[in-house]
Amino acid sequence: MATHSIPAASPGWASQALARAKVEPAYGAFLMLWIGFIAIPLIMGLDKFFNVLTNWESYLAPWIENLSPFSAHGTMMVIGVVEIIAAVAVFLRPRYAAFVVSIWLAGIIVNLLTYPGFYDVALRDFGLLVAALALAVLARTYTKPGLRGGGMK
Repeated sequence: MATHSIPAASPGWASQALARAKVEPAYGAFLMLWIGFIAIPLIMGLDKFFNVLTNWESYLAPWIENLSPFSAHGTMMVIGVVEIIAAVAVFLRPRYAAFVVSIWLAGIIVNLLTYPGFYDVALRDFGLLVAALALAVLARTYTKPGLRGGGMK
């Protein structure tokens, strides 16, 4: 039976992880990045359906809207689904999914740099891209390789 990237839930798992993070700072950094790259894409992806945080369609460069077979709203809903899938992938397999998230962020940055007025957001997303790459590097140390049995070390 395949295992997940996190240990089986047990009453003391969180306290064990926190105790390990206190004595092993790199593990603490891995946990923070791992949790962040689950939460951020999940929240952003879900918000594509509700537009509570912002009107996401305004971030879509016109040339991408012209390439898409969907309306701007439909395109953003597809993007939301992709972001939710990315969050689940990071939860299950951060070793591999962090690279996928990095590529996704690079695409977002290209979109933002080709549309005036969003350079500050592109810079923020570049910071997220670097953080996703850091997660990928740390995941090589703190997760086992493999898609079927790759769990936490």
